[in-house]
Formats: sequence, structure tokens, C-alpha cells
Amino acid sequence: MNLAYKLRPINLMEYVGQDEIIGEGKVIRRMIESDSLFSMILWGPPGSGKTTLASIIAHETHSDFHILSAVTTGKDDLLKIVKIAKDNQDKSVKTVLFIDEIHRWNKAQQDVLLPHVESGLIILIGATTENPSFEVNSALLSRSKVFILQNLSEENMITLIKRALTDTEKGLGGYKKTLEKNAQGLLIQLSGGDARVMLNALEIAVLNYIEKKISEEVIKDIFQTKSSGLYDKKGEEHYNIISAFIKSMRGSDTDAALYYLARMLEGGEDPKFIARRMIIFASEDIGLADRGALIQANAGFEAVTKIGMPESQLILAHICVYLSKAAKSRSVTNALGKAKAVVYEYPNEPVPLHLRNAPTKLMKDLDYGKGYEMHPPKGTSYLPEKIKGMKFFEE
Repeated sequence: MNLAYKLRPINLMEYVGQDEIIGEGKVIRRMIESDSLFSMILWGPPGSGKTTLASIIAHETHSDFHILSAVTTGKDDLLKIVKIAKDNQDKSVKTVLFIDEIHRWNKAQQDVLLPHVESGLIILIGATTENPSFEVNSALLSRSKVFILQNLSEENMITLIKRALTDTEKGLGGYKKTLEKNAQGLLIQLSGGDARVMLNALEIAVLNYIEKKISEEVIKDIFQTKSSGLYDKKGEEHYNIISAFIKSMRGSDTDAALYYLARMLEGGEDPKFIARRMIIFASEDIGLADRGALIQANAGFEAVTKIGMPESQLILAHICVYLSKAAKSRSVTNALGKAKAVVYEYPNEPVPLHLRNAPTKLMKDLDYGKGYEMHPPKGTSYLPEKIKGMKFFEE
């Protein structure tokens, strides 16, 4: 049984963090105190306390608590709990079902759960690290309250470290070990707000190193890495960071753009994905304000493809700085948008006869291509009759 499990709180007094939802007078605390449970989705990063909070809610309301993992369970497991819930209902006992990684259940599985949540037979507490608006059935989502859990703060993490090192019953207090200040800071930093990661690393440090005072070198040795951060290449944070990267370049904040670029690279992002996004940016946000931007961005992609990592980081940084500092113009983007809007309104306007191709005699007889001039008078319109004079591009 690892340290993170042994130190898991059993009541709100022991729970650390998430004061925005469980602090005095906050909604979850009020729900527990009034014993009026409702279904909810807990959305937050790993190690932020989702499972623990669900367990506490069930414990403090004297509910029958069941846990399913969406990765390893399915419809049959759910139906067994539904049967138990019906028996509980006859005894006036509430049933709380915690589904870990609920975003991994498919629509059919979520649909089986829906009527039992709707009737109140089961109080659902779903946990997800992914945006539930994308991953959870909308009908199920509408019957649940979504709560966002944050990464634990530095203060929260320090509280957990102290508890782990001093608790002689559940923690590591019997070993009488301490952490150097720098080691504590590094441990918190490399844990990335994940309490489980931090406590597991602390346990390794205490049990496997002879030093009574755990040093920064020990923490580095355990993590075998220089940095840690939340970056899932397929998850929401992937989209959050690339969005911040693009918007930083758009706002000409070179330092912010480099920061988000570094986060993506340290997180293992595909450098070609970043390079492709910069090509799009060069046309979308710089356009004709700097006619070399698209050339530079495309050259960057070619260079990244040829060179590979880790040297490609320099190429990406080079192009990132160039695009961030370049003059910006959305005239091309806006012009295309206006043209598309007119296409939606006038989707099938006939092409003027003089602009049509005339490869056959019949077409020529029908005046296809008649009157076309290679060098017409200035201001000649090539648009269909109904939309002549419309302007899309503005300098």
C-alpha cells in the first residue's frame, strides 16, 4: 500500500485544496451538510483529489459507495450496481457511484447509466481529466453539475509533505527524515501539482536513500528529469497551449510565444505540428503585411523535416521569433471570409459570358468568351451580375 493511498483523507477536515468548492459556505460543503446529494462531474488534472473527494462525499453522507473505472469496466458491471442501488433504495440508503475517467465510456455505456441518474436511483460522481463538454453525453451532462478542480497550490503541497513526514501512523514519521528547502521546492515543481506523484517520489526518497536530510540531488535522481508539466498531446491542455502560442505571436509577445513553444517541446509535441501551425499563422495573421513570412514559415517546416530533433528546436524558435516580431494583417483572412459569406448568399450565380471558356463551336455561338479583353479598362468587374461592385479585400 503506497503512501498516497495511506494518507488519503477520510473527511473534509483532512482534505487539502479545492477551497473554491469545498470551503466554508461553498456548494459541495453545503450539499454534504444538508445531506442533499446531486450528481456531478469532477473535472481536473491528475492528482487533484477527485477520487478522494468522491469518497469523502459518500462517507460523510453515509451513502453506499461504489467505484468503477471506465477503462476496465462496462455495462455488466454497471447493471450489478444498479441492482444493489435498488436494494439500497428499499432500505432508504443512497448509492453513490464514482466512475473514474468517465470520458472513456462510450455513448452506449453512458446511455445505460442515464435513466438511473435521472431517477435519482444512483448519485453519479464522474471524474475526468478531459473537457466534459466534448467527452460526456450531453444528456448525462445536463443532469450533472460540473465542478472544476485545480492543480494543488504550493501551499497545499507543503501541507501534504509535512503531513507525510510527521505522521507516524499513516505516513513516514517513524523514519524521522526531513527535506532541504531547495529539495522541497524542486519536489513540488517536478510533481506538477499532482499530489500522487509528489507523495510517491517522497516515499522513494525516504525508503531508498540513507540520507536523513533529503537533498536536491536525491530528488533529481528520483525524477531523472529537469522539468515536469501538464501536457497531454491528445488532451485539452494540448489545445490550450497551442492556442496560447498562436495568440502570443498574434499579439507580438515574443517572450510568451517562446515560453509556450518551450512547453510544447518539453512535453514531447511533434515539431512538425508546430511548424505547420506557424505556416497557417503566416498567412492568416501576417498575410501581405510581411510578404516574406509565409516563405520563412514554409522554409522552417522544410528545415524541421530535414533536421529532426533536438536541433529542430532552434529552427522553430527562429521562426517563432520572426513571426512574433513581424507586422500583422488579417486583410487576406477577412477578405476570404467576406467572399465566403457572399457565396453562401449567392451560391449559384452564372459566370458572365465573356469569362467562360469556349472550347467548342456551339459555345462560341452562344457567346461564351465573347468580348473578353486581355487588358480591360480599369475598374472592369469580373463578378457575376447580381454582385457586381462588391468589395472583399481591403488594404
